[in-house]
Amino acid sequence: MNSAITSTDLGGTPHETTRKTRDSRPFFATTMGDYAFTAIFAAAVLTMPIWLAPIGAGYPDILQKFAIFGIFAIGFNILFGFSGYLSFGHAAFLGTGSYAAVWMFKLLSMNAIFAIPFAIIVAGLLALVIGFVCLRRAGIYFSILTLAFAQMSYNLAYSVLTPITNGETGLQISRSDPRLIDRALGEVGAGLPKPNFFGIELQGYPGFYFCAILLVLGFFLALRIRNSTFGMMLFAIKSNQNRMGYTGFAARPYLLTAFVISGMYAGLAGGLLAVTDPLAGADRMQWTASGEVVLMTILGGVGTLLGPVIGAAVMKYLEQIFSSFNDGFLYRSFDFLPGWAQNLAVEITSPFVGEGWHLTLGLLFMVIVIFLPGGIMEGLRRIGALFHKPKPADGTTGDTAAARANHE
Repeated sequence: MNSAITSTDLGGTPHETTRKTRDSRPFFATTMGDYAFTAIFAAAVLTMPIWLAPIGAGYPDILQKFAIFGIFAIGFNILFGFSGYLSFGHAAFLGTGSYAAVWMFKLLSMNAIFAIPFAIIVAGLLALVIGFVCLRRAGIYFSILTLAFAQMSYNLAYSVLTPITNGETGLQISRSDPRLIDRALGEVGAGLPKPNFFGIELQGYPGFYFCAILLVLGFFLALRIRNSTFGMMLFAIKSNQNRMGYTGFAARPYLLTAFVISGMYAGLAGGLLAVTDPLAGADRMQWTASGEVVLMTILGGVGTLLGPVIGAAVMKYLEQIFSSFNDGFLYRSFDFLPGWAQNLAVEITSPFVGEGWHLTLGLLFMVIVIFLPGGIMEGLRRIGALFHKPKPADGTTGDTAAARANHE
């Protein structure tokens, strides 16, 4: 059997498949376009404290969330966006990464250089086990299996593995922890230690820039995966897995690799959550955390590179803004109305802010799915299309080409 993949095998149009085949290349072969794209992305991320300040999002805590959940969403998109496999269990890897990082803080050192790699490795091993089982099924059955594993992980962390997870209280650092490396180096102080990177405390803006650099590296890796032959195979699986199997390619090894990589991204995000706030709790493994990353990816644009990052930032910004609103803020906002109208406006809008901010998110999600199925990135493409009208390949104008076609 000929092992070459044709346009028909991939299930796409000849033009699309030719472009994918031409653009795909070995993983370590990098073009200047990849570096330029990553440089622009890095410049935008590293200057967020400046250009997000006017909308009240320039302070470290929310910037750290943008970067951490951006990493989480990029990793999830490698599985869902590239291969089309929807997982509802990525919260298990997020929580596992947090637990692993805190245990490194407790046992070895408060230096994140030990905690972050360990969080990635442990989450990757868990993803390997879960993926090996779940990828025996596809479609909705795969999604249900991942959800089941996530719920089992949550219950194990909450009530079964309490010697390891400390149950509902959560795993925390304390002054009595061994921290063998820190004690050997004489770096144990009298107060409660804080995570650091070779002496630089990862709180405030240093913590953000630590997360931001890892976000840029994660983005570059996802870019390389998408443009590689491995990425082309994932898109082929998404296009038509059965037809790909007919050509002699086994989809499962590629899917398992993508699942493990995706889980490692989630483990990295969980480790960074522990770095910025050295606490690991079972709440990070709840199914709602898995649902959040699905919403982030769809909101930004499934299968795109920038979309998941934008979706994560928008969701966390809306959470920060709308959850902080209360009735007092609403009354001040509608104080230009007559008394009865002001009370009515507050009654109507109050369920959508504060603890009910998820209602606002739900409405936004409905609007995006109905009018922009491709997410925010599709909206940006539509806006760009208004200012850029492509010309025919032969250089003629659209009207001339249409007239010539009618004449022929």
